[in-house]
Amino acid sequence: MYKNFFKRVFDLILSIIALPFVLLLIAIVAPFVWFEDQGPVFYNAYRVGKGGNPFKMLKFRSMKVNAPDIRLEDGSTYNGDNDPRVTRIGRFLRKTSIDELPQILNVLIGDMSWIGIRPDPLDWLERYTDAERIILSVKPGITGYNQAYFRNSVDGAVKLRNDVYYAEHISFWLDVKIFFKTIKTVLFREHVNIDDNRS
Repeated sequence: MYKNFFKRVFDLILSIIALPFVLLLIAIVAPFVWFEDQGPVFYNAYRVGKGGNPFKMLKFRSMKVNAPDIRLEDGSTYNGDNDPRVTRIGRFLRKTSIDELPQILNVLIGDMSWIGIRPDPLDWLERYTDAERIILSVKPGITGYNQAYFRNSVDGAVKLRNDVYYAEHISFWLDVKIFFKTIKTVLFREHVNIDDNRS
């Protein structure tokens, strides 16, 4: 009942409450993103949604215009402190996770949830094993189990294991735990990128 009904109710209530603050934030952040290199304010990327259906995920643009797509050996996206593709304002937006907040609009229209799995690029859909495809039974989230506890510091294989764990154990209390853990992780800037797990 929670997964199929109340979770969506909570998503709508929280999104409606947060919407005025998000719109104000967009009005404040947008000029900084644009003035740095006169590029688009938002980054729209197609991601794998519930049921394997693609959707367009909204973020503040944190990289330079036409930046190349750099992947790790396992196909996951590279995130590093000294990534030359990231703009100055983009570096701040990433460390504070402000770049993710426009996704509240994705939650409002029903493509995403506040808490779920972090959405993968479309080419990952064909890589999922039968066991991993359970993650397609839940909506992608602005945050989730992997994001709260590991953020960007683990590779794609570990992320998928964490996403499977969430999909198998989804509950109201797990979502509450993830919500507050996410706040702690962001405030203390824990596991900002994959370099945090390298020595």
